[in-house]
Amino acid sequence: MTIAPVTPPDCKQRIAETTHDLLIEADSTPDPRHQELLDEVVLLNAPVARSIASRYHSKGVDPDDLEQVAYLGLVKAANGYRLDASTAFLSYAVPTIRGELKRYFRDCAWTVRPPRRVQEMQGSIAAAEPELTQRLGHVPTDEETAAALGTDAGEVIEAASVRGCFTTLSLDAPGTVDGGTSLLDTVADSEDGYDLVENVHTLTPAVASLGDRDKRILELRFRNGLTQEEIGNELGVSQMQVSRLLRSILDRLRSELSTTMAK
Repeated sequence: MTIAPVTPPDCKQRIAETTHDLLIEADSTPDPRHQELLDEVVLLNAPVARSIASRYHSKGVDPDDLEQVAYLGLVKAANGYRLDASTAFLSYAVPTIRGELKRYFRDCAWTVRPPRRVQEMQGSIAAAEPELTQRLGHVPTDEETAAALGTDAGEVIEAASVRGCFTTLSLDAPGTVDGGTSLLDTVADSEDGYDLVENVHTLTPAVASLGDRDKRILELRFRNGLTQEEIGNELGVSQMQVSRLLRSILDRLRSELSTTMAK
């Protein structure tokens, strides 16, 4: 398996800024240039779509098909994003892409079919999640999704619990053309690269909501590699204070990530 390189923080920032500039220009530009600008946004953020699609490779669907569906979600995000929203483009695009992939599995890839109402609920959730994320500024909880759909949170939880009922392939199937190995022999170990990319985008709104001092502490610790003592000297506080502050910041971000990824 080829792992996409993790984009350096400064490069991600430049991509985000360029994306925002393109969206601003597109908003005030008529076709055909308007569509050309949105196409540039799609191409610029295509690695994110590929990364999200890769998380579904183990579900027995052709990877090329998954990437095409993910690109479709990215195109929908580029066309549906509102500049007046408080969320960044990727904070809107990631759940849109996920929703498109989930819709694809609902419509095209079921092997063990859950009740029709559960399938329909999954479709409703996938359709509502991007708009809710943009309006709320975070990935909606089960309760928030249920309220928006006019249903019970239990229905939303039930729909989420059957996401693994997709097309399957025996691990005893040939893994190579010559049949020398089984599919089990070719299954790669789990990788953290894709998780890291998505986690970064998931945490972006949470990091953006931090105060200037907390952002500075994160920058000094994880970008500049300073020790807690060096950070204390930089900020004029004790090492113990830095330790407490850093623990509090990380607990807050960890909670945000856990809540979001549990959806």
